[in-house]
Amino acid sequence: MSPTEATIWPVIAHVALIFVLYFLLSSRRMGAVKSGQAKPEQFRENRDEPAESVTVRNAIANQFELPVLFYVVSVFLYLVDADNPVTVAGGWLFVALRYAHAYVHVTSNRLRYRRPLFIAGFAVVGLLWIWLGVWLAFT
Repeated sequence: MSPTEATIWPVIAHVALIFVLYFLLSSRRMGAVKSGQAKPEQFRENRDEPAESVTVRNAIANQFELPVLFYVVSVFLYLVDADNPVTVAGGWLFVALRYAHAYVHVTSNRLRYRRPLFIAGFAVVGLLWIWLGVWLAFT
């Protein structure tokens, strides 16, 4: 597999995380309704939602914030042939950090653990953007 093709796989892996989180959200909401903790209409406008599903909903929202910058830089790296084994490794590192961040978010939800994972992912995406800029400036 060439680095160009390999650049797309971390994006696919991140999308898989989003699907897993949506499945988890649905499971937690159905469980809350079955146990009597919530009524279906509470989820219509996200009012008074049980904490177990709020954390998952927030984890999903997080997957559409910083990762948008990851998607865009991945596409640009691919389009301008600026991807290489280091950028592919950076993509995988970012996705691994997003998986870890989401895991903490839907389990303990401790900022003490979530924040460093977010900052590390932010730094990785920043480095990918810097590499893209350097590539474009000197090619």
